[in-house]
Amino acid sequence: MHRTLIEKVSAGNFVDAIVNGNIRALRLFPKSDLHNHCLLGGKRTIVEAYTGKRITPFKSKGTGISSLNQWIVKEIRPLFNLPGTFEIGVEAAFMQAKKDGVTLLEMSIDALFGHMFNIPPEQIIAVLKESHHRVAPGIDFRPELGFSRSQPLAILLPFVESYLQTGYFRSIDLYDDEFAQPIGNFKELYRTAKKLGIKCKAHAGEFGTADSVVEAVEILELDAVQHGIGAADSPHAMKWLSDHNIQLNVCPTSNIRLKRVKSYKTHPLRILFDHGIRVTVNTDDALIFGDGVSEQFKKLYTSGLFNANELEIIRQNGLS
Repeated sequence: MHRTLIEKVSAGNFVDAIVNGNIRALRLFPKSDLHNHCLLGGKRTIVEAYTGKRITPFKSKGTGISSLNQWIVKEIRPLFNLPGTFEIGVEAAFMQAKKDGVTLLEMSIDALFGHMFNIPPEQIIAVLKESHHRVAPGIDFRPELGFSRSQPLAILLPFVESYLQTGYFRSIDLYDDEFAQPIGNFKELYRTAKKLGIKCKAHAGEFGTADSVVEAVEILELDAVQHGIGAADSPHAMKWLSDHNIQLNVCPTSNIRLKRVKSYKTHPLRILFDHGIRVTVNTDDALIFGDGVSEQFKKLYTSGLFNANELEIIRQNGLS
């Protein structure tokens, strides 16, 4: 029934739904989520219900991701060490995407999860496949392999290669602390991915500078950047990104909750859009930050940052 409603309403007017501010109507329109970390992609309440343990809501203690990583280690990591929680986390992510009307999903699994939770790569892939087909078969799911910039390449490489050799993953993403080590350390890994025809993405400019965004694209030959909002500080960098047709997969609520941006009214997504950069709106971590894509579209409108027609352009960016 849900898919039928989506097909019916997609012929309607997303602009009207935005103006009317009806979140239920907004969820019925097809949309993408191209920046989603799988085990953090579902609702917190589902994991709490399964484990019987309350997760203390995240509250940033300062700019950057150090307090977020500390919170994950304390609140989340122990739960996913419990039997069955990994499967529930994956299921919750697909449930959230389906509820939000997401029809195109690029969702990452960390290459070290198998090592962390003692689950072999083939079992992780089996869980992803089973949950996708059972929970949200109507979603165009494009599996993504993620890995941390904080980890030495020598540690990451065997795990990354074992996953890439399966032929299952459609894209890769480098995330975590942007300042942990030079991005050039990952150049050969990305070249290998390119040769395999895998879409290349990486976090850059979440807290870093405009120059760091351009550097990441040039060195890793990226197809898209996760976040990239630091580019808004440089007209030169924005023109370069626009000229090279580099898409930025932005997560407004995440940026605000992590204190990189003060509010929706001041979010640099407006500046990036005005400089001709192709941008999309995404969740990042719904378990942590709460908002789906639909809620963020609504806030981008009610804050006055965008008009409804502009948000329709951004919605279509993610689907094309």
